[in-house]
Amino acid sequence: MVTFVNKLTVHGDIEEFLRIKRSLTEFMSGQPGYRSSSTLRHLGQRNVFIETAEWDDAASHRTALHSEEFRTLIKGLAGLADAEPGLYEEVTEDGAGRG
Repeated sequence: MVTFVNKLTVHGDIEEFLRIKRSLTEFMSGQPGYRSSSTLRHLGQRNVFIETAEWDDAASHRTALHSEEFRTLIKGLAGLADAEPGLYEEVTEDGAGRG
């Protein structure tokens, strides 16, 4: 399993951002390998969000990202938010990856 983590700083309309984000989540939740996701909002900075999503593996996530529908949906976020995405794996206490 891998976890997608994305920090999003919204510079445009937050309601528009959330609308587009819902459509992206709806699309991703129907993709093979998707497990779950959540969105968190920074308490001190109402325009900063953390998105997390669990996937079976990096390949499933990558396939979803390269789909034409995802590319169309993601265009709506251009100019609304800056993103800092990354895929992560769980590690044991000794630092070894579990993936």
